[in-house]
Amino acid sequence: MKSTTPAIINDVDIAICGAGPAGQALALLLHKQGIAADRIALFDGKTSAEAEQDARTIALSAGSQQILEMAGSWPVKATPINEIHVSRRGHFGRSLINADDYAVPALGYVARYGDIIAPMQKEILRVGIRIHRPLLVSGLDEVNDHVRINLHNPVTGDHSSMSANVVVQAEGGTFSDQSARTRRHDYQQTAIIAHVTSDQPLPHRAFERFTEQGPLALLPQENGYALVWCVRPDVADTLCAADDVSFKQALQKAFGNRIGQLQQISARVSYPLGLNAQTHATARTVSIGNAAQTLHPVAGQGLNLGLRDTFVLARCLSRHAHQLDHPAAILEDFIRQRQADRGITIRLTDTLARVFASTPDGSLTQSLLGLGLSVVDICNPARDVLAGHMMYGWR
Repeated sequence: MKSTTPAIINDVDIAICGAGPAGQALALLLHKQGIAADRIALFDGKTSAEAEQDARTIALSAGSQQILEMAGSWPVKATPINEIHVSRRGHFGRSLINADDYAVPALGYVARYGDIIAPMQKEILRVGIRIHRPLLVSGLDEVNDHVRINLHNPVTGDHSSMSANVVVQAEGGTFSDQSARTRRHDYQQTAIIAHVTSDQPLPHRAFERFTEQGPLALLPQENGYALVWCVRPDVADTLCAADDVSFKQALQKAFGNRIGQLQQISARVSYPLGLNAQTHATARTVSIGNAAQTLHPVAGQGLNLGLRDTFVLARCLSRHAHQLDHPAAILEDFIRQRQADRGITIRLTDTLARVFASTPDGSLTQSLLGLGLSVVDICNPARDVLAGHMMYGWR
């Protein structure tokens, strides 16, 4: 009979649960800022091959690109966004944000998840940080002087454990998979994800189009666009079940003809959308990224907010590396520093999502949104605030 008695793997200063972009970026930033590689550990339930084969599309802001560069994991295979066009379907008003106005090479970048992970894993291997795979965290036991991390290998069935001074939760999952946090809202919307091509593409221009169903984003990627189309669940079921011709017709009607006629449509996937957030830390544990806040994809702030978490947390932990055996004050400082950016970004995405998920088309609120886009477009300070937040968050 196989023993289930936990076997001690190793003791570390900082254990990171989740080796996605946020978790690996945190590990790399910690090492760049002086934490020894053998004092950092990452755990993930996926193998490295599974992570690199993940084809999900991610929108990276200019600020996120800078964070990845500081972590030693840039460049990645990505398409630059030089312009962002924001509009209301069927209403007056639009706003255009251009990288040239802000003296940056790009407002952001569009990349596949696997292409972001690949250079991270290469750098992790080069500097000697250990990623324990495939291992699932089955529980945490926090006591006065350490946290015991209980681990389970889903392939072999083996159990093990590790002790750490600080545990960072960086594995968030999707809204439908998560347990409820203190702030939770189901938008009753579903995101449809696909890749589309057209006969008149506008290179390096991203579109955020607000429809009566919800936001519709087309992000420049390779020879076409990454689609994120937010609609009511019943509509999503119909669209996902439709043939390619019917789906293209519906998408063309919702988006319009700004990029000409739609041509090829990839396989479609969908997932439910909701807000699930809790900015909380214990004396020895803290959450970042999706593990702290899962957002609606409107404005594409999810991973970007998470990477800003990693930057600040790495700075807090590395500056006080000699105090990691008593980290409560360090984690409290991290929560304080992230309060404004997290709060404003959550409120922004939540407000936009609620308006378009529940406000009838043609209402006064919807009409005012179109007027607001026009004001943003002609008022440089307002446009600068919006562009600054999309690129770098609230600073």
